[in-house]
Amino acid sequence: MTQSHSILADQVRDLIRRSSWPENLLSAAEHPYQPDDWERVALDLFALQYETVPAYRLLCDARGRRPGAVRSWLEIPAVPTQAFQELEFTAIAPEARSRVFHSSGTTAQRPSRHFHHAESLALYEDSLRPWFTAYLLAPDATFPQGLRPRCLALTPLPAYVPHSSLVHMLEVVIEDYGGAGSGFTGHVGGDGTWELGLEATLEALESACADRAPILVLGTAFLFVHLLDALSAKGRNFRLPAGSRVMETGGYKGRSRSLPRAELHAAIARQLGDPQIIPEYGMSELSSQAYESGGRFRFPPWVRIRTLNPETGLDTPEGEPGILRIHDLANVWSVAALDTSDLGRRHGQSFELLGRAAEAEPRGCSRMTL
Repeated sequence: MTQSHSILADQVRDLIRRSSWPENLLSAAEHPYQPDDWERVALDLFALQYETVPAYRLLCDARGRRPGAVRSWLEIPAVPTQAFQELEFTAIAPEARSRVFHSSGTTAQRPSRHFHHAESLALYEDSLRPWFTAYLLAPDATFPQGLRPRCLALTPLPAYVPHSSLVHMLEVVIEDYGGAGSGFTGHVGGDGTWELGLEATLEALESACADRAPILVLGTAFLFVHLLDALSAKGRNFRLPAGSRVMETGGYKGRSRSLPRAELHAAIARQLGDPQIIPEYGMSELSSQAYESGGRFRFPPWVRIRTLNPETGLDTPEGEPGILRIHDLANVWSVAALDTSDLGRRHGQSFELLGRAAEAEPRGCSRMTL
């Protein structure tokens, strides 16, 4: 008998609770559970999603992959993220859907859609909290244990961009971890794209410097470029308080000049007083996020990754480029296995992000539309 979504969601929460975060995250064990725990949940989830997600069942049948014949998580069919533009990969009935997250590609592109209800959003939030805490709130000599820092999101308010998974994530972060003065400073332009709220951002940065307390500045690469360009035009720099951190999510999509990541980070360090910079990788079709440390991204332990040769569909050797496949167990009510259009080099369960594959649709939160 196939287990219910709620039962499997609780099993994923159990995996989340059993995960631990050593001080050096890159030295963490590849899989912190008993060898069969993760795979057992993955296979049970595949059987449930095959039964309850009609579009996924059609895809699996076309590939000759059915629950009774699939013995390993490596055999579970993955859905290309582009397919979320055309089909509804969800087990949630239309009348039960309370939220839908859209991808953030070009305005001419039909967005991907990831449907949610109260239970799936609760699991999404349970997934994001520990990994965000591990990377963005890790204590050190300048960032005390238990500190509730001022969190400054450069994005628009959640009410104005209800289909943004990034902004929903930042809303949860601010509500759960943000100290006094936390909030959103961006707004939505007349064409539906995100714009930097310069005056509100400058005021928040000035206040943080006056208070001499660490601040988290959270935003897309595109918004950071506009902030840095505005500071240069005004002949201004900030020296953010010791312990301050920046979370940069990538993404330009023609909304600003595009900088190589190293150049962007150097400019942030120069103009904001050398805060710690922690890049984030996520997408609307996922329920978990990866963060970068030491030049490599890492998802939490309830997510596994592979890199595939686009011509053969076989795994590329470790350290060689391939298309990134992500298996996110927190995607209980949609599909867990996703093929992205991103190129990466895998090193165990960490990876270097190399960019978009040829012919892939551009995407990124900087081009989010309503």
